[in-house]
Amino acid sequence: MSQAQSISNLCNQRATEISNMISSINNAGKTITVNGNTYTETKGVPMPGNIVDLLLEKADLHACQAFLMEAVKSKDKAMDDERDRGFVYDIPAPEKKYAVDFDILEPIGEEWGWDQLTEAEMSEYLQAEAHAAHLGQFIHHRGKLDTLRKELPLIKELEWMVIKDGEKSPVEVKQHHTSDQLFSLHEEIASIHRRWEQRVNYFKAKVKNLVSEENARRNHYNAVKGEEFNKEQALLDSEYSDALNAWRGAKLVALQKHEKQREININAISALRIVVDPRFQTVVDKFLPKS
Repeated sequence: MSQAQSISNLCNQRATEISNMISSINNAGKTITVNGNTYTETKGVPMPGNIVDLLLEKADLHACQAFLMEAVKSKDKAMDDERDRGFVYDIPAPEKKYAVDFDILEPIGEEWGWDQLTEAEMSEYLQAEAHAAHLGQFIHHRGKLDTLRKELPLIKELEWMVIKDGEKSPVEVKQHHTSDQLFSLHEEIASIHRRWEQRVNYFKAKVKNLVSEENARRNHYNAVKGEEFNKEQALLDSEYSDALNAWRGAKLVALQKHEKQREININAISALRIVVDPRFQTVVDKFLPKS
């Protein structure tokens, strides 16, 4: 668990480095010549040739971090659930003159639907959501690429800087992008973004359908059980006195078994290791200590 947290932190650090790199990209560098000497007014940071790879790496880092945190939370939750698991005796206590009511199945929400996905599906969703989000952030309104495209036409080929009163010096402006280049990059990333966004929408739709079907099943179950309950109400009568002592003895034995088994389960959960989804193995291997 501590190694998973460490790798998660390293993923976050690397993703931050990439974010800082992307934030430094601009459309032009500026130099100024004074008395025959050339000085850098603004350092030019052009779009790196591997920008798509950087964005995808950043997305993979966030997806891997999300996967590891989900795994850590899952194990912590399993430990807490086992500690909090109360004793449930599956043989109901004898009741006198009353039918045993049934447990109404309450409607469920989308959280239940997400829990029905397999680990592989959830991992794919986390990856797709991370890719769609980070690619979208780069190309959508007010994203870095959108900002660069808006700024590019406004850049002057020559600027002047006042060195002192009455004296100006030319500032050389070197553009390292063209509108066509930025447009082509936008189209390339947008195409990739749409593919990931389609997978995100697929899983969201699947979860909604699962929830709708389960709620329909629960409504039908509640209706059937309600009818059965009304029919059984007249059938239950006595047997209470003789059955009660036997039930209490059996319950005590079951409680002792429950406490022993719960301790075994807690120890077993504590020994569990995180199984890394293959899609995240490359990222995890990058940060594992080399033997």
